[in-house]
Amino acid sequence: MTSIGGVEMVDWNLAVATATRFVRPGPEVSRDEARAIVAELRRHAKSSEEHVRAFTRMAHPEAEPGQQGHDTPVLVVDRAGWIKANVAGFRAVLKPLLQKMEERRSAVPGGAVLGAVGGKVTGVELGMLLSFLASRVLGQYETFAPASRDLPAAARGGRLLLVAPNIVHVERELEVDPHDFRMWVCLHEETHRTQFTAVPWLRDHIEGEIQSFLGETEIDPGTLLERLREAAQSLTGGRPEGEEGDEGGRSFVDLVQTPAQREILARLTAVMSLLEGHADYVMDGVGPAVVPSVAEIREKFQKRRASGAGRLDQALRKLLGLDAKLRQYRDGERFVRAVVDEVGMDGFNRVWTSPNTLPTKQEIAKPADWVARVHR
Repeated sequence: MTSIGGVEMVDWNLAVATATRFVRPGPEVSRDEARAIVAELRRHAKSSEEHVRAFTRMAHPEAEPGQQGHDTPVLVVDRAGWIKANVAGFRAVLKPLLQKMEERRSAVPGGAVLGAVGGKVTGVELGMLLSFLASRVLGQYETFAPASRDLPAAARGGRLLLVAPNIVHVERELEVDPHDFRMWVCLHEETHRTQFTAVPWLRDHIEGEIQSFLGETEIDPGTLLERLREAAQSLTGGRPEGEEGDEGGRSFVDLVQTPAQREILARLTAVMSLLEGHADYVMDGVGPAVVPSVAEIREKFQKRRASGAGRLDQALRKLLGLDAKLRQYRDGERFVRAVVDEVGMDGFNRVWTSPNTLPTKQEIAKPADWVARVHR
């Protein structure tokens, strides 16, 4: 990242070091167990690809018959590996915003000195957040991931991460069949990989929306640092401002200031609801054929997803806007199910034609309106 006076707004290396230091240890497994789990996840990732593409009828446009036609790697990682991958992704996506903030800081007397301190503080705060999230994410399709020596990615970015210790932790916590649960997780994450590899324009569209949103952002470094500090205080037992009562803590989404940002955020919310809901729908649609205990897994996982892990977890989830993500799963899955019931899978797949056929936020709530607009 370009920096002013050789000082970055975020000390990324310190963020990685902090997160790695404070992340919780994973469940205890023997060396042989760990090898077997990694091998099984890789097998499930490979087999789920065929199941997902057959169910969704989505294929990479350049694929030859019988081939999947994409080079997106599947990486089975531990919590430290997930942290490194996400720091690299944050660094790439936030680059334009942080450059703008750095330029503003350079115009302030003593800005370089303050920046050296601020970059380290922000690195620590970001590291604390990542240490929290690293023990909760089961899998992730990294859309904008840049390749590195130990974390390969597709030519235009993108890789699928499966976080082995978290998968083992949850399957034990839920007391479900571990082989079925691992396959179930792979089906969800493979759906995300299929979405982006079968719809070539989707990545650029989402990146364009994010960069437009960031381009509209007029935020001073102190405000960003304040949000990070509030989140870190949630982790260490401090109480973010406004945690008590119905209002809850402030979210990063509260940084939205302009009408243009609100419009962009509405479009992003709609497309993320579509992607997450589609993954849940596919996971359950494919599930009965390849995951015998899918009904039990879904019921227990939904209860876990809805309940959170206590007051501290709920406060941080609200601050990070993760509660909105939970709504995206529910609303998006209802949209996909309603549209497929109405016009079939091929009719639903018209959603992937262009950005103009993506549902609006209002249409996610009223699927019949999308059907009327796209299929009229």
